[in-house]
Amino acid sequence: MARTYVKRAPPQRPADRRALEDKVRAILDDIAANGDDAVRRYAREFDRWDKPGFRVSEDEIRANARALPETFKEDFAYCHARVTDFAKAQRDSMREFETEIEPGIVLGQKLIPVAKAGCYIPGGKYPLISAAIMSVATAKVAGVGHVIGAAPPREGAGIYPQTLHALHASGADEIYCIGGVQALASMAYGRVGMTARDIITGPGNAFVAEAKRQLFGTVGIDLLAGPTEIMVIADESADPALVATDLLGQAEHGPDSPAWLVTTSRRFGEQVLEEVTKQLRTLPTAAVAGKAWEALGEIIVVDSDEEAAEVSDEYAPEHLEVQTARDDWYLARLRNYGSLFVGEQSTVAYGDKGVGTNHTLPTGRAGRYTGGLWVGKFIKTVTWQRLTDEASRRIAPIMGRICHEEGMLAHEITADVRFARYAPRNA
Repeated sequence: MARTYVKRAPPQRPADRRALEDKVRAILDDIAANGDDAVRRYAREFDRWDKPGFRVSEDEIRANARALPETFKEDFAYCHARVTDFAKAQRDSMREFETEIEPGIVLGQKLIPVAKAGCYIPGGKYPLISAAIMSVATAKVAGVGHVIGAAPPREGAGIYPQTLHALHASGADEIYCIGGVQALASMAYGRVGMTARDIITGPGNAFVAEAKRQLFGTVGIDLLAGPTEIMVIADESADPALVATDLLGQAEHGPDSPAWLVTTSRRFGEQVLEEVTKQLRTLPTAAVAGKAWEALGEIIVVDSDEEAAEVSDEYAPEHLEVQTARDDWYLARLRNYGSLFVGEQSTVAYGDKGVGTNHTLPTGRAGRYTGGLWVGKFIKTVTWQRLTDEASRRIAPIMGRICHEEGMLAHEITADVRFARYAPRNA
């Protein structure tokens, strides 16, 4: 593959995660051992939260809703409807079934919603309001019986008002003002009034991601998402100014957010680079987006559409935009990504905020082996089997011999006794 660069990111040193891992492990161990007292201690230290309780009351929720602008509530309701409509369509695509694979052997599949979910909404640099729809509302569409929503206080003074409304409007059964590792631990272990959850979901900073990693097994998780990413595949039919805008739009998340362009035209790549430089002069969040672009931005030039698709599949980006003269070809060909935005009319911001698809997506090349959060993540696909006497006797010798070859002799006996138990009565 002939791959050249208009701009190439400098080599990145692998991060030493040991200090982070040790810090999170110590917090989780402390909360597991010392319960609510430890949670309150960390809430004071990290969130400046001195109030005795964490659960948001119904009166606080109602007062918050009354104070918010109607325009915001209407906009949020629109996004909520789009995401839940798509989640319902996904749920309808799943089905239970049973099949008789040979006479007397009936196998089946059941879909059982998780009983209890905990959904975390970060509140750092950007309060991700729409994350409440993506997690809480999706869990509700899946049929989860009880959903807890949690978000940190801002400035020690309660959940960001729009986030609180989002959690309530998305269907959270209980809402807690608590952040970071202590929030995830409380949902996993059942602290500060919560009952322990079966699955915890939601984006967050490196501490939140590490807490989810260490808690996996105690509870289920959605996925481990790192810094957000965008890749754009574009050719000379695209608008370089628009491509630059989309790259910078995602780079504003943080200085560790990669933004990549793959193009079949060096001239187009150079035009995009010029546009990025130009737009950074006036971009309101240039201080952040500029650092991300300088450190992690890339413009890769390839010889063909096939090579562009190969590069994209290698990177497996979280968000992938396609703005080319062959968009349908790319839609059919591309394999590794979190979510795909086809044509210049769509953009990552639409998916992030509420066009319908979920915005909790795989990063760090995880798109090679998993998709993002969806309604099926809250549903257990389980199997069952039922056999007649005759079918059980028929397959018992086969299964018994396999057990014997594996050295699992007690297993073999369970098959042998059924061979004898279901012998014909008139034999």
